Amino acid sequence: MALLIDTDVWRGTMADLRIEPVVGDVMAEEWRFVHNVIVPPAAMGIEEVRERVGRNRLENAYAGGTLVGCSTVRPPQGDDAVATVIARVLPDFRGRGFGTALYEKGLDHARVLGARVIETCVLAVNEDGTRFARARGFVEVDRYVLDGESDEWVDLRLEPHRWAA
Repeated sequence: MALLIDTDVWRGTMADLRIEPVVGDVMAEEWRFVHNVIVPPAAMGIEEVRERVGRNRLENAYAGGTLVGCSTVRPPQGDDAVATVIARVLPDFRGRGFGTALYEKGLDHARVLGARVIETCVLAVNEDGTRFARARGFVEVDRYVLDGESDEWVDLRLEPHRWAA
């Protein structure tokens, strides 16, 4: 399968951006591609993506016909109804508003699901991702390395005044 990821093709406007739920193997493979580019230490196989589609909302973002990013919304969990919203944009497409569009759509979906608290997770070396989250009001709540691994992760939580609809 070929993915359309030609950074010289798209020259449109944000009006050309489509964000669509992942349905089927072609879209799952596209989502997997973006995820694995952004977070290589947590690279997934297609079976893992299929499993995640069943419990999370996964979406792909396309500028015209070009895949530019993806997102994950994990439904609210626990007594605090904490949802996780993660927006990922391929490096060549950052700074054009795609991440903001993915994030805002994910945030809206988390609200519909009844979330009262929003968190996100970023690979610590992804300075663009950390900067993006902080610019939207997220504050760091935890840094950790998973057992048996060496990569550092950062959990961030949206400040309550930034979460109010």
